[in-house]
Amino acid sequence: MPQTALVTGATEGIGRATAIALGRAGYRVGVVARTESKVQDVVTHLKEGGMEAAGAAADVGEQDQVSRAVERLTGALGEFDLLVNNAGVLIAKPFEELTLDDWDTTMATNVRSLYLVTRAVLPGMRRRQQGTIVNVASLAGRSGFLGGTAYTASKHAVLGFSRSLMLETRKENIRVIAICPGSVATAMLQDQPMLKSNPERILQPEDVADTIVQAVTLPGRALVSELDIRPTNP
Repeated sequence: MPQTALVTGATEGIGRATAIALGRAGYRVGVVARTESKVQDVVTHLKEGGMEAAGAAADVGEQDQVSRAVERLTGALGEFDLLVNNAGVLIAKPFEELTLDDWDTTMATNVRSLYLVTRAVLPGMRRRQQGTIVNVASLAGRSGFLGGTAYTASKHAVLGFSRSLMLETRKENIRVIAICPGSVATAMLQDQPMLKSNPERILQPEDVADTIVQAVTLPGRALVSELDIRPTNP
C-alpha cells in the first residue's frame, strides 16, 4: 500500500517541489496552504501526473483550521506516514523596524504551526508505532544574518523542537528530521530587499525536495536527525 504524506506550505517554493517529488516517489500527498485556489492548483497538477492527492486550505497557525484540515485529508487519503512541516515566512528587517505584528506572524507561521500540525498528526503515528516527521528549518537556525532577528529566532526554535521530539519518539520507530537549507531561490527570498543573492548559484526548491525524499526513504532503522543543505558553488 502506498504511504501517505502531508506537506504544509505546499503551494510554493520548497513545499510545492516537495509535494511533487513525494508524489513521484509513490506517496499519496495531502496538500495544505492558506489559499484554496493555490491548493487546488497543486492537487490538479499532481493528479494530472497520475499521483493520488487531496488538498485543504488552512492557516496552520490556527488550531481549529489545522484540526479541520487534518481530519479532511485523513478521511481522503488515510492516516499519515510522513509529515513535512514546511510552512514558513521570512520578514527581514532591521530590528527597530520590526513590528510586533511582524514578530507574531513569524512565530505563528514558523513555530506555532509546527506544534499544532505535529500535535494533530503524531498520535496516529504513535498508535501505529511508525512514521517520519520532517521539519524544514534553515542554516539560519545555526547562525544569524542581518535583518534576521525574528526569522533566526524562529528557526533556532525549530531545531530545538526537532532535537527534543526526536529523542522522545525514536523508541516508537518515529523519526524526526530537521532539514536546514541555505539560501533557496524562492519568492520568499526574492522579496527581501535586505538579502542579496544570485538565484542561479544558490539552491533551487527541487534540490531541497529531492534531499527530503532521499532522507525519508532511508532504511527505517536509519535516522539522519539533522541535515544541512548548501549550494555546492555559491
